[in-house]
Amino acid sequence: MQKAGQNMEEFLFISPFNADVRVASPGRINLIGEHTDYNLGYVLPTAIDKKIYFELKKNGSPSTCNILSETFNSRLSFDLNNFEKSQVTWENYILGVVNEIQKKGKFLQGFDCKINSKLPIGAGISSSAALECGLAAGLNELFDLELTKEEIVILSQAAENNFVGSNCGIMDQYASVMSKKEHLILLDCLSLEAEFIPANFKTCKMLLIDTKVSHSLADGEYNSRRKECETALAIFQKNDTAIQSLRDVNLATLEKYKTQLSEKEYNRVLYVLQENKRVLKGSELLKTGKLEDFGELMYQSHTGLRDLYEVSCPELDFLVNYTKGKNYIYGSRMMGGGFGGCTINIMEESKIEKFSLEVSQAYSAEFGITPDTITVTPGEGTFVERL
Repeated sequence: MQKAGQNMEEFLFISPFNADVRVASPGRINLIGEHTDYNLGYVLPTAIDKKIYFELKKNGSPSTCNILSETFNSRLSFDLNNFEKSQVTWENYILGVVNEIQKKGKFLQGFDCKINSKLPIGAGISSSAALECGLAAGLNELFDLELTKEEIVILSQAAENNFVGSNCGIMDQYASVMSKKEHLILLDCLSLEAEFIPANFKTCKMLLIDTKVSHSLADGEYNSRRKECETALAIFQKNDTAIQSLRDVNLATLEKYKTQLSEKEYNRVLYVLQENKRVLKGSELLKTGKLEDFGELMYQSHTGLRDLYEVSCPELDFLVNYTKGKNYIYGSRMMGGGFGGCTINIMEESKIEKFSLEVSQAYSAEFGITPDTITVTPGEGTFVERL
């Protein structure tokens, strides 16, 4: 592995860098449907207009690969025939993608890559999926691997599951690759069937408020929630072989086997069942432009994430509570895995500037942290250009 302290000059590819392929890979938001993707339920995400940019070229070597992260001012060099998991988090998303491509029997050679991220790290807008999908799409074009978009989605998820060690579902990668500009995706995470819904927010915009915190228990607790759901699913399946995932469980079934579940397992499943219903109902509300009613579902989603799934934190709760009673804000909830990251808010565009200042001052007074506020619009999925 190349060490970050080594001189940039050692990377002869940096200047000049005549790229063969350029990629723009977006982050994503999720309006509603949190922690339902790995339970094979429903989600409502879209890519956003904030992206990670890649430049790639073949370097003529059989197996030496050089990566520069301009965002971290950090460099990585590895051999395609001999690499292992890194102690540096961002490097594992790169190595994981390469590993999954090679596992598919696709032939890679030495390449150079520059990465420049315009995505806030830790905000819960899935910079990891953008990194995975952008690199996979770029290598697909650079080496004519003939991977479909769906294959890029699936192998990028596998990279995060198998190499990084985060048991994420398919939503982030799917949204990063497949999104259409000015649309939302109603995604069935079991069949991967998708319905593209026009993002008609009328006079409203989506505002993200980044807590600027990431509590240390986040990764472990994320995997714990998935394990709790899997344990509950196994109990249902033991009693009913027709049940394949939690989407096959209804409230009557949950109550029937309640005594066989721990209190935590019961609460996790109850949240997932309620959230799946909210996604489907919310999709219909958005089609008919009922933003106020959709916003109420967002508040319900946050309550479930806080009380039943237990993945919120004081900072997120403060930001959501601060929006209540303001008639120009229709809905707010935490977004992402939890324990930090950001809230997503649907509100009147004309009020964003004033509200952003107001909530920033209140949050800073409460926690001693100045949050970031980010206005986002639904954007297109990963874009690849051969030069």
